[in-house]
Amino acid sequence: MSIAKEFSKGIIKENPVLRLLLGLCPVLGVTTAAMNGLGMGLASTFVLTCSNIVISLLRNVIPAKVRIPCFIVVIATFVTIVDMSMNAFIPDLHANLGLFIPLIVVNCVILGRAEAFASKNSLPYAIADGVGIGLGFTLTLVILGSIREILGAGAIFGYVFTPEAFEPFGLFASPAGAFIGLGFLLAGMNLLSKKLKLD
Repeated sequence: MSIAKEFSKGIIKENPVLRLLLGLCPVLGVTTAAMNGLGMGLASTFVLTCSNIVISLLRNVIPAKVRIPCFIVVIATFVTIVDMSMNAFIPDLHANLGLFIPLIVVNCVILGRAEAFASKNSLPYAIADGVGIGLGFTLTLVILGSIREILGAGAIFGYVFTPEAFEPFGLFASPAGAFIGLGFLLAGMNLLSKKLKLD
């Protein structure tokens, strides 16, 4: 086990969305635009990395019987920091993400990494795991958000680059478009996994 391997696994081999199918609620809910995906991804990465750090440092003093409530308290603390900071400094993005920011507390990616990895490994590995898994999550949200924004509005990160004659596909701005876009991404990841022999 190396730190580089723990970092890189979250981007492709153990990508939480495209390989493990975890954390799908924000993936489907906020990816109407690339900026929303980037904001949610970075917020989740911050919470995941910071909670991994604290849980790894406290792993030998947290009683096993109350470990899950303790993990949730740690995660909720960092979610509150993100929620209040985003509301103060980038209120437009905070309004777009809405209820999905507080719901990071129950994101199964974050609680799953706390239970399966951070509570059993030392600090350097916990940091590498948190940053790698978080970047893989962020990358997936940005790609799906970009696809939906380009097809649904003819823009990316709010910048309209299509000609006036372009007719947006309103379907991709709707919840059904999120399922369709995610389906194509999963198919692409399955083909890539077979080519790279990741299974």
